[in-house]
Amino acid sequence: MAQEKDCRIVFMGTPGFAAASLRRLAAWPRAHIVAVYTQPDRPAGRGQKLAMSAVKKLALELGIPVCQPASLKGAEAQAELAAFRPDVLAVAAYGLILPDAVLDMPRLAPVNVHASILPGLRGAAPIQRAVMEGWQPGARAGISIMRIGSRLDAGPVYAMGDTPIGEHTSGSLHDALAELGAEMLVTVLDDLMEGRAVAVEQDESLATHAAKLGKRDGYINWTRSAAEAHAQIRGVTPRPGARTVLHLDAGTDFEARSMPLIVSPGTIGETAAGTAPGSVRHDGQDISIACGDCWYTLGMVRPEGRKDMPVRDLLNGSLKNLPQGVCGEARLPEESL
Repeated sequence: MAQEKDCRIVFMGTPGFAAASLRRLAAWPRAHIVAVYTQPDRPAGRGQKLAMSAVKKLALELGIPVCQPASLKGAEAQAELAAFRPDVLAVAAYGLILPDAVLDMPRLAPVNVHASILPGLRGAAPIQRAVMEGWQPGARAGISIMRIGSRLDAGPVYAMGDTPIGEHTSGSLHDALAELGAEMLVTVLDDLMEGRAVAVEQDESLATHAAKLGKRDGYINWTRSAAEAHAQIRGVTPRPGARTVLHLDAGTDFEARSMPLIVSPGTIGETAAGTAPGSVRHDGQDISIACGDCWYTLGMVRPEGRKDMPVRDLLNGSLKNLPQGVCGEARLPEESL
């Protein structure tokens, strides 16, 4: 079969994860990206000034027309989209609902890049949930390229790829999966153009949901194993952040105090058998907290209103007179109110 030269693509996406796919599509010789759809500019930062999405910034750099409807449910927005005569809707983290009338528009298919091994972790936060739940050795995360249907992330899957979770944070895994998804998207679109793409229905009995994370998902429960705590901390890094409150005992030259912290991933240490979970100790260099089985040495820490810093700087500053050894306990933030 002779290759069709151009694939008329309407790309739909908003954050940096989607920008990776747009950049890769723009480099694909067969791609004719006729329009980019992204969410409207939103207030951002302390000044709450309107900010463009990562996808809009890239589309403008590439000279691709940008459309930013607040919804695709109306007849006017749908007529504008239909006028582009897309072969494919290529979607990645767009954030708007696509009505059936929109899904029926492309000549070949509406295709979505989803950051999980479907049918597992459907929903808004698959990368963060994969890290948080992937504390066992050999855990993997992945990408599914699927045909979009009327139900969320439930359409048939054209291709899947995976990668070890290892020591990834959700931030670093996000970047790795964005690049993997971009490459897989091009492969699937090429298969669609050549008529060799096959989509396999998902097994509904295996479906799980990845709910959006809130601040409380970052509250560290030190009664769990160190491996589970480590996975939780990595899963909420950089957002919404792993939080704990140190309740530090009084010493000869040290007043008892509570210190809320956002903590970065650290390391799992020796057994904490016989020590109450949440116990805090320091040796002048590091702060460790007892989990249900082992000690966990904190990585970087961020006290309220300050920037990330090495634990040593905290011990040499605000906590310089804190007695070494077991010196307090770590609690969930709501237990400190």
